[in-house]
Amino acid sequence: MIKIPPYLKKGDTIGITCPAGYMAAGKVQTCIEVLQQWGYKIEVGHTVGSGSATYFSGNDEERLAEFQQMLDDKNIKAILCARGGYGCGRIIEDIDFKKFKKNPKWIIGFSDITILHSHIYSNYRIATLHAPMAAAFNDGEYKNEYVQSLRKALTGKSAKYTCKANALNIRGAASAQLVGGNLSLLAHATGTSSDIETKGKILFIEETGEYLYSADRMLYQLKRSGKLNKLAGLIVGGFSDMKDTTRPFGKTIYEIIFDIVKGYGYPVCMGFPVGHDKENYALKVGAGYHLNITQKKVVLREMP
Repeated sequence: MIKIPPYLKKGDTIGITCPAGYMAAGKVQTCIEVLQQWGYKIEVGHTVGSGSATYFSGNDEERLAEFQQMLDDKNIKAILCARGGYGCGRIIEDIDFKKFKKNPKWIIGFSDITILHSHIYSNYRIATLHAPMAAAFNDGEYKNEYVQSLRKALTGKSAKYTCKANALNIRGAASAQLVGGNLSLLAHATGTSSDIETKGKILFIEETGEYLYSADRMLYQLKRSGKLNKLAGLIVGGFSDMKDTTRPFGKTIYEIIFDIVKGYGYPVCMGFPVGHDKENYALKVGAGYHLNITQKKVVLREMP
């Protein structure tokens, strides 16, 4: 059984932290103000806008200590990771989840935060939120349906998302728990304590900025480790800013994925709005969803 953290009420506190890459404090300000307009209190961690001139928002010890403090604080009802980047894999083994298991709260983010989603689901069967982070609120974008899907998810409204059909979709329907996240992180977690469990699940994947051959290699890592052969369904999200080599790979990213999974027999959706672009719906990792792929459209509906 999956444990769903308590949904938020007005007056609840959301902690904002940077457990991985650096983010300037100014880029988080709109997010803070909008969350306050939504009725929440905000606790901003010292890692937001801090750190040396290196890539990270503080050293490993600083990022770990702040995340641990917010994880253990009963007054904080959700933790919004301000950005991803890289760094969660450096601290995940040292996070103590004892208090979190007794008093779960929503962990929110995507990209590098995939490590947290996968680790928490596979080890503790607690749902988390793969969803827009702080930068998604900027330039008036907090009004769009994707950031608003985070607002709805935090209050417990069941989601129903639709997207257009793709010529490479494999039609069918499935009802199962939803798991997944960033392809690179899922591949690199193989064989670790954060390894994703996919058997009988609807898996979703997304990526950005990779070479096509590198994405192909990561997909084969999942295939060879058995992560793709017993799925209930596959949702392929945005693969933005993908790069090709001087001598071309010869296939688009969706063609690469189709060729790898076409023989398995489960439904496959290409181009679902989840990923590093603006089109990034909030998805509850570990929660039950019904996926229906028809000739005309795709519907992903959260189950009660």
